Amino acid sequence: MSGWACSRSGRSNRVWGALHRPGGLCHHVRMDRRQILKTMAALACPIAVDAAAPGKGRFRPAICAYSFRDQLKAGTFTYADLIRMAADTGADGIDLTTYWLADTNDATLFALKRQAYRSGVSLYNIGIRARMAQPTAELQAAEVETVRKWLDVAQRLGAGSMRIFGGAVPKGATEDQAVGWAVETLKRCADEAGRKGITLGVEDDGGITTNADRTVEIFKKTDSPWVGINLDIGNFPDNGYAQIQMCAPSATNVHFKTAVHVEKRKVPADWPRVLKILGAAGYQGYLALEYEETEDPLHTVPRLIAKMRDVIHAA
Repeated sequence: MSGWACSRSGRSNRVWGALHRPGGLCHHVRMDRRQILKTMAALACPIAVDAAAPGKGRFRPAICAYSFRDQLKAGTFTYADLIRMAADTGADGIDLTTYWLADTNDATLFALKRQAYRSGVSLYNIGIRARMAQPTAELQAAEVETVRKWLDVAQRLGAGSMRIFGGAVPKGATEDQAVGWAVETLKRCADEAGRKGITLGVEDDGGITTNADRTVEIFKKTDSPWVGINLDIGNFPDNGYAQIQMCAPSATNVHFKTAVHVEKRKVPADWPRVLKILGAAGYQGYLALEYEETEDPLHTVPRLIAKMRDVIHAA
């Protein structure tokens, strides 16, 4: 319970005691209603709520729906099952990859929204297939329309952010050209997102966002308060920790993986090290476990969420 929440009943008891204990206010003076209210207001002054100190992050464990991509595609696991798992394991949120939604009708979305709310789980982010590097005005406009459609879905679900992709380099183009097109498209998408109050996160996920330098470049050139980086710690092909550090100050969501790449090799992720990097950058937000290894996620994800909670607690 936060300092603010737990202090309410305590303040009431302190006010009563201050007024009525021997030697207290009511034993010496008879106060009218206005004086009592002034005294109570003074005693009930705001108490500082816990906040992340500079250089210290504030992390919330979450589950990315993509961890169950095979099961969701096959219909053996549902988004409702995912919400139940999040509640059972103590995950605070769900990064809802939308690829396997049956439809986007209100009945479908609101049923998930209601279940999540009743379970104390936040549907805080959705992931969509939108790629910013489009070489023509027509293709860029189509991508903006796709983003606009899914922003409406995010809003109806109550999500505050949405993951998008930079995209591949179009055939016959240079990487510089592709980055320029991505920035043009993303600026227009950011305007749409701002009208909904939703943040767009560009994920480091191959193509022009294979590495941190280009991902950060796209973020900076877009120059919008409604754009950040959806930082996937396992997607960088090399120098994983250095690249995480480059993206961390701009991160608005984090995909937490069990492995990173160092010296062009896949190695187990050092989670305390990653949290130290994120904390030093002042990241405050969700760490969405995105499990992509070979073990059964139905058994592995709950175990990893328990490990994540321990690591976060120790950070």
